[in-house]
Amino acid sequence: MEERLNQLRASAMERLAAATSPEDLRAVDRDFVGKQGSLSELLASVPSLDPKDRPIVGKGANLLKRDILAEIDKRKGELEAAEIDAQRSGSDFDGTLPAAAATRGSLHPLTLVRREVESIFVSMGYEVLDGPEVELDYYNFQALNIPADHPAREMQDTFYCDREGKLVMRTQTSPVQIRAMERLKPPFRVICPGRVFRNEEPDATHEHTFHQVEGLVVGEDITVGHLSGVLKGFLRQLFQKDIEVRLRPGYFPFVEPGFELDVRCPFCTEGCRTCKNTRWIEFCGCGIVHPKVLSAGGIDPESWTGFAFGFGLDRLVMLRYGIDDLRHFMGGDLRFLEQF
Repeated sequence: MEERLNQLRASAMERLAAATSPEDLRAVDRDFVGKQGSLSELLASVPSLDPKDRPIVGKGANLLKRDILAEIDKRKGELEAAEIDAQRSGSDFDGTLPAAAATRGSLHPLTLVRREVESIFVSMGYEVLDGPEVELDYYNFQALNIPADHPAREMQDTFYCDREGKLVMRTQTSPVQIRAMERLKPPFRVICPGRVFRNEEPDATHEHTFHQVEGLVVGEDITVGHLSGVLKGFLRQLFQKDIEVRLRPGYFPFVEPGFELDVRCPFCTEGCRTCKNTRWIEFCGCGIVHPKVLSAGGIDPESWTGFAFGFGLDRLVMLRYGIDDLRHFMGGDLRFLEQF
C-alpha cells in the first residue's frame, strides 16, 4: 500500500508540473481527490484492509490529498501570474487580427425630435441659434420687459449664480432672441432650441432641467395671420397631416397681444388620455413682439414688427412617443433609452 501511495504522489505531481491551464488543474483534482478519484477509492478500501495497515494507509492517503490540493493552489497562482505577465508584455498580441466590433448606441429621443424640428424650420427659411445657459439677468428678464419688480418673476423659480442676482441659469431660451436682435439686421427668422433651468421639484410633469424651442420673426407689417400660418405649417410637417389650431388670449410680458395656441389632438377623434378628453392640447405661447422688447434689441418698433413663439420640446417628445413621465429624459436608464 505504501508503494501505491508513492505511485499516486509521483503521478499527481508530474501532471501538476506539466499543467498549463485551469482545465489541466481541474482534471488532476477530479482524477485524484474527486469523489471518483484514486485517493477516494483508496480511502474507501481502508475498512477492508488488515487492521495493522489501516492507520498507515488512512494517514498516508489524507496527507497525500492535502499535498495535492496545496500544489493545485500553488500551480493555479503560478499560471495566473504567467498570464498577467504575458498580457503586460504583449507577447500574445496579434496586430493582424480584426478589432472587436464597435457597438452602436442610439440618439436620445429629445435629440431625435429636436433635429426634426430644426430641419422643418430650416426648410422654412429659419436660422438655428444658440446662446449661453448661464445668462445675465438683463437678457433673461429686463430686456424681455420683465423688470426686477415685475410679478412675472414670481412665476419662474430661478437659479441665481451670484449674490447680486446678476447671473442666472436661464429660465427660458428667450434671451437668445434679444441677442439675435442685437446681432442681426431685419428682416430675419430664427429659432432658439436649448436647455433651460428652473428650481422645481421633479415629478411626472416637472423637472429642474428641461428643453424649449423659441422662434422669432422680425419684418415689416407682421401680423397674427403670419404667426398662425407658420405654426400651422410647422405642425403639418411634424405630424404629416393638417392640424387644426386655435388661439386663446394669454399674457406674456414680451408680447402684445399674447396668445396660447392649442392644437386639435392628433391622436383621437372623440377624446383620449393625451388630450384629457377635451380634444385640444395646449401647445405653446406666442404673440406679437412687444415694442419695448424690440427697442431693447436695438430695433426700431416704428419701422419693424415681429412675432415670437415658444414651446416645450420635452412635452412634444412625450406626445410623439407616448411617454408618461418627464423624469425619464434625465434618468439615464438604458431600458428607456434603448427603445429609440
